[in-house]
Amino acid sequence: MRVADNLIQIQQQINEACIKGNRNPDDVKLIAVTKYVSIERAQEALEAGVNHLGENRDEGLLAKWEVIKDKPSWHFIGSLQKRKVKNIINKVEYIHSLDRLSLAEEINKRAKQKIKCLVQVNISGEESKHGLTSEEAIVFIESLRPYENISVEGLMTMAPFTEEEHIIRDCFRKLRELRDQVQALHLPFAPCTELSMGMSNDFQIAIEEGATMVRIGTALVGEEG
Repeated sequence: MRVADNLIQIQQQINEACIKGNRNPDDVKLIAVTKYVSIERAQEALEAGVNHLGENRDEGLLAKWEVIKDKPSWHFIGSLQKRKVKNIINKVEYIHSLDRLSLAEEINKRAKQKIKCLVQVNISGEESKHGLTSEEAIVFIESLRPYENISVEGLMTMAPFTEEEHIIRDCFRKLRELRDQVQALHLPFAPCTELSMGMSNDFQIAIEEGATMVRIGTALVGEEG
């Protein structure tokens, strides 16, 4: 199916979720996750009107960057190894997976401009997921004050992969509440307005609970071998 057709359907679902959540659809950024598809398919997403592309590995991002350059806003959404920072740092607008000081130090050192970062929080507590606990997150964010090239734009999480909607909703609600706690601190380096949560299987619930960024791969661009 064409990306343009998928986009129409997803945009309709975003609008419906915004109505249910009393939200403005303009406040939700749609990130096309292109990690499993070709450069051509990523370009098709851009031509269809998607402005944000997300990759979770430096190799995939760099391969697409060589062709697409800075036409979209690039988001690095995967776990980022310190040694890989230099490869992607000045090509991305957002990093969604800041979760430790050693990574913050490397980002700050390598960045030529302020990088918009989201702190990854493991709300569900699953061992298979990266990220800080809710208890650790605020202390960690406050420790980022000295890093002049990092702006904490928000928080990111992944919900458990389950059919039980109340579990997914609870995860997203807790991240929103944590975001509100950070905002209440009025930290100049951490406006923390963004909530990156929701993927192909649960983005409508995420939007109802306050997501400002949804990361959609399969439902939008599909999967290629």
